[in-house]
Amino acid sequence: MATFTALSIRIDTNGGRRRMVTSRDVARVAGVSQSTVSYVMSGRRSISAETRRRVEAAIEELTYHPNAGARALASQRTQVIGLVVPFTPGADTTGLLPFIETIASCAREADHDVLLVTADEGSAGLKRLAGRSLCDAIVMMDIETDDARIPVAATLSVPVILIGVPGDNAGLHCVDLDFPLAGRMAVDELAALGHRRVVLVGHPAEVVERDVNFVGRFQRGAADAASTHEVTLEVVAPVAPGRDGAEAAVEQVLAVGGERPGVVVPNSQALQPVLQVLLDRGLHPGRDLSLIALCTDAAAEAVTPAVTNVSLEPRDVSRRAMQILFQLLDRSQEPPSELVQLIPPRLTRRRTTLPSP
Repeated sequence: MATFTALSIRIDTNGGRRRMVTSRDVARVAGVSQSTVSYVMSGRRSISAETRRRVEAAIEELTYHPNAGARALASQRTQVIGLVVPFTPGADTTGLLPFIETIASCAREADHDVLLVTADEGSAGLKRLAGRSLCDAIVMMDIETDDARIPVAATLSVPVILIGVPGDNAGLHCVDLDFPLAGRMAVDELAALGHRRVVLVGHPAEVVERDVNFVGRFQRGAADAASTHEVTLEVVAPVAPGRDGAEAAVEQVLAVGGERPGVVVPNSQALQPVLQVLLDRGLHPGRDLSLIALCTDAAAEAVTPAVTNVSLEPRDVSRRAMQILFQLLDRSQEPPSELVQLIPPRLTRRRTTLPSP
């Protein structure tokens, strides 16, 4: 059974003691026809600014919320976006929050709610969402390189957009960070600082075995840059969560990294434990080695010492995905010609990299 969580739900708290306000009441207070109220709310016809202002003022005065069931019957729309985010083992659930928050915010701005699906149901969950007409469109996250859900998603009757880039997107629109560029940026920076050996601290076994799309994309970018600069690149993976995993990872980093290695940590869950293990061993990033993380700016500034990072840009990725999704829902608009859109990362120098030579 799928796990469905509705976000931004409207709740009637009057206990049924007060008559429900209707669009007819709004029309009466605004001094317009009931159809004009409908056009203002749906955006399907051009309405003068003054008329729109009167209708919106009446809506606010009466605290009117349209009946979702009636609106769905009239428009054949649910005003709901399905967000499929399986909480699988090894997933960085904290890192998912900026994506979910931004998607929910963008949906509400467009008068849509979000139905969050967290069970790892695969293709069956997608068919249930579309087959039961639970939503108007679907956003899929946690995309694997060879993802069995993609061929099914491509056949659904509702628009589907992917946050992530699989090996074969089957004609679906995809939005994500440019992970290959992020990998290149990290190694370019370490090479410019004079590091000849770079060690990449990877992800937990569950993420590696599932071949989540961004892992390989980041590593390929890092490998391309290492080849360009004739730098040795070593990958330490899998890395178990927590202190024990960080201890083992740092042991391998020191074994293969040589003197003053350049370290890249694309696994944001490992960042704090790895930093702490290094400091406990008397090794200070920024003095004894360089360390660059792939994480949000907020995460980079929250640890001690503040970490040089390549940014993840989750909110920019989510906003762009939702813009495209609403374009796909609006039949009057042409969908974007580019199926894959990548958000460029940024590198910010902080305290964990050596000074420039």
